[in-house]
Amino acid sequence: MTDVEWSRHACNLLKAELARAGIGYEELVRRLAEIGIEESYKGIAAKINRGTFSFAFFMQCMKVLGQKTVRLSE
Repeated sequence: MTDVEWSRHACNLLKAELARAGIGYEELVRRLAEIGIEESYKGIAAKINRGTFSFAFFMQCMKVLGQKTVRLSE
């Protein structure tokens, strides 16, 4: 896989976890703020839709979604 494909996979994985949890970007912003991560709605939407987020951001999102494990493939 290329870097672009890996980024797209990470983006899709994060979107799937948000959908599975029934969480939208506004709620994600609120939950991230609770753990000290200040992000705007527009910033979150841009990062996720472009797939240009760090692994640290991904882990922060998984933390606030209550995920302890992540499957890389089905």
